[in-house]
Amino acid sequence: MNGAVLVCGFATRHVAKSAHAAGYTVYAVDHFCDQDLSWYTADRERFDDLADIPRAIEEICSRHEVEWLVPTSGAEMLPARVPVLGTSPARAARFMDKLLTQEFFESLSIPAPSILEPGLYPAMIKPRVGSGGWRNRVVHNDGELASWLGEFGDQPFLSQEVVAGVAASVCCVADGIGGARAIAANRQILREEEGLHYGFSGSVTPLEHPGVTRMMETAERIAAESGCSGTIGIDFVLGDEPWAIEVNPRFQATLDTVEAATGQNLFSLHARACRGEIPSRRPFQSGYAARRILFADRDIVVKHDLSSLSPAVADIPWPGTFFEEGQAVVSVYGWGRSVGDAMDLLDTHMKRVRQYMG
Repeated sequence: MNGAVLVCGFATRHVAKSAHAAGYTVYAVDHFCDQDLSWYTADRERFDDLADIPRAIEEICSRHEVEWLVPTSGAEMLPARVPVLGTSPARAARFMDKLLTQEFFESLSIPAPSILEPGLYPAMIKPRVGSGGWRNRVVHNDGELASWLGEFGDQPFLSQEVVAGVAASVCCVADGIGGARAIAANRQILREEEGLHYGFSGSVTPLEHPGVTRMMETAERIAAESGCSGTIGIDFVLGDEPWAIEVNPRFQATLDTVEAATGQNLFSLHARACRGEIPSRRPFQSGYAARRILFADRDIVVKHDLSSLSPAVADIPWPGTFFEEGQAVVSVYGWGRSVGDAMDLLDTHMKRVRQYMG
C-alpha cells in the first residue's frame, strides 16, 4: 500500500520516520517541524495552535497529491477530505473522552480505577479530554482540588480512585472488526522530578514485570473490542493486576522504542492492520530500548547543531531555537541487550547532550 501519506498532529517525526522507512512518500503537518523531520518528509507545514491544523493540511494538499491522512496526537478527531489511514474521527472521539472510555472498560468488565463521588480523597484528578498526562494530579482534600481548578481552569474532569503500580502501556494493532495483536509492552517514564508527576517523559521497551503477559492479553481484548483500526495504545497501571487507564486511538509516543526493541516497522504493521491483516503472533523482542525527553531547566537558546549526535538523539531542534523553561528540547536514546545496558547508555547520552548544550 505504498503511496503518499500526510502525517498530521502536534508531533509527527516518529511516525514520519517509520512511514519513510516503510517506503511511503511522506508529508507532515507539525507544531515543531524539527530538523530531523525534514530528513523523512518531502514537504512540511508548521502550525502554532491545534485549531490551525486544517489550514495547514489544506496548504499541503494544495501542493501535493495525498492519498491518506494519518492523524497523531491532537488530530485524532479532525474531519478531512483525505481518507484516514487509521481510526476514523468518529470512533476516535469515543476514546478521547475519558468518561466514555471508563464506561467502555466497565462494559467489558475490565479492571479500571473507579470513579469517585465528590469529596472522596485521595483522588486522581484528570481533564475529561486531553493527552500527555501533564495535568493529572493526585489531590487529598478540597483545597488541593481548588488549587488544581485554579491552575487549569474550570473544565470537565474525572475524579478517580488512586491505584498503585508501574505506569505502563501496550502497543497493539487492530483491524477494526474484532482482530487485534499486542506488539510490545512498555514502561512509561514520567516527569516526577519536574513536579509534573504524570506527564509523559519517555519509555522503556520491553517492560519487565510478572504481570506483563496478563496485561498484554487484556490490551488485545480492549483493542479488538474498540473498533479502532491500525495502531492503538492502551495505558495501564500495572500492580497486582493491570488497571486499564486510557485508550489512544493513534500512533503512540512509544513508537521509537517499540521499533528498536522488536525490529518491526510499526507503520507497515499499521497499514496492514487497516487492510485487515493482523500478525499471527506477537513479535520477538530482540533487545531493549529506552527514550527520555530532555526538558529545558531554564530559558535557553540551542546554539549548537545537535544532528551530529544522531542516532542517540531525535526531535532535533534547529540551531537558534528558543525554549522556555519546562519545554521539551530533544529526545535521547539508549539501547542494549538488557534493560540495564539500555538505561546505562541512555544516561551516558543524556550527559553528553547536556555537556554539548552547555
